Amino acid sequence: MDYIDSPEHTAWLTSEGQRLLSFAKASQAPEGFGNLDARGKLPPTAVAQTMNTARMTHSFALAHLQGAPGCLALVQHGVQALCGPLRDAGYGGWFARPYGQGDNGKAAYLHAFVALAASSAVVAGAAGAQGLLAQAIRVIEERFWSEQEGAMRESFSSDWQQPEAYRGANSNMHATEAFLALADVTGDVLWLERALRIVERIIHGHAGASDYRVIEHFDVHWQPLPEYNRDNPADHFRPYGTTPGHAFEWSRLVLHLEAARRQAGLPAPAWLLACARGLFANACQHAWSVDGAEGIVYTLGWDNQPRVRERLHWVHAEACASAAALLRRTGEQQYEQWYRRFWTFIDTHFIDRAAGSWHHELGPDNQPAATIWAGKPDLYHAYQAVLLPTLPLAPSLASALARNVTKR
Repeated sequence: MDYIDSPEHTAWLTSEGQRLLSFAKASQAPEGFGNLDARGKLPPTAVAQTMNTARMTHSFALAHLQGAPGCLALVQHGVQALCGPLRDAGYGGWFARPYGQGDNGKAAYLHAFVALAASSAVVAGAAGAQGLLAQAIRVIEERFWSEQEGAMRESFSSDWQQPEAYRGANSNMHATEAFLALADVTGDVLWLERALRIVERIIHGHAGASDYRVIEHFDVHWQPLPEYNRDNPADHFRPYGTTPGHAFEWSRLVLHLEAARRQAGLPAPAWLLACARGLFANACQHAWSVDGAEGIVYTLGWDNQPRVRERLHWVHAEACASAAALLRRTGEQQYEQWYRRFWTFIDTHFIDRAAGSWHHELGPDNQPAATIWAGKPDLYHAYQAVLLPTLPLAPSLASALARNVTKR
């Protein structure tokens, strides 16, 4: 039996998931979910944010579907927050924070997570989730989805009158993730067609022509912007250069899309698997242990040299999940070797057995740091990393857990 399927490893994944959940429950705040500090405390000044609220709602929905006690109430708290203080009752859509507490613009990235949270909450049976899902779908279709472009527009002012002259791979990546879940929850394969169009443009087209380096930034005509954020290379969401963590994430999502289309009886182009392989191979070659220490660097320049050398927890979580997906798809042992290597690194360096959860950032010396990410606000990447190896590539996570679908 392969390591990934062994009862011992499955038990370890389950145990680590429970440990992550226990830590994350403290993030509940009056208006949603806030950002925990490094010791798992909610600072007195913490403000609920749509991104974290949506991610936590999604994660707690998955936990409820696994049978974790007390999580349904947290899902319903998230749904109430997304239907209440985080939503723009006037113009529609969602703010990044409650109105008047920061940027009031409307970002595709956030709306993709709201759709993902709503779909998982519906599967979990949370009160109000169906209404939230309907709102999220309506805003995506009316404001963000461009049928002409086959992708998501990036962002707008709060009244939707001022669009941003930018297109981003990151927001479209998370839209792809959300669309896979929407296809399962609504039964409408239109979401799988939209997901394919996004992947065809950003991955098969642009990344495929760039040796499977994910081009992150574009103008409104989808022309690459290679110098974008050169002066702010460690930006949280739009860093300069290429982001290996996104290559791993895209690699996994491409395989989910292939499996979902096959399950729905739709054509699944052969280039989907080729892209998944290429993305994974490029990221491993250029980003793993490239500066004299183990781990995956945050970003690379266009010369494939490390640009931001910090190691982020979400990058390694996605590397694990991608290796698991490729192993599930191909059965090739090279992916099991990478899977073991990534988990060993996480276990050695990221898992914080003293204060709980995972360190979110390591410096180039692989010691805990906080130059990019402070505290431990994110459950989403790590929790999915311990779930995905136990599930098939389709359906999406919440639907697979609800249907008690086992790995195959």
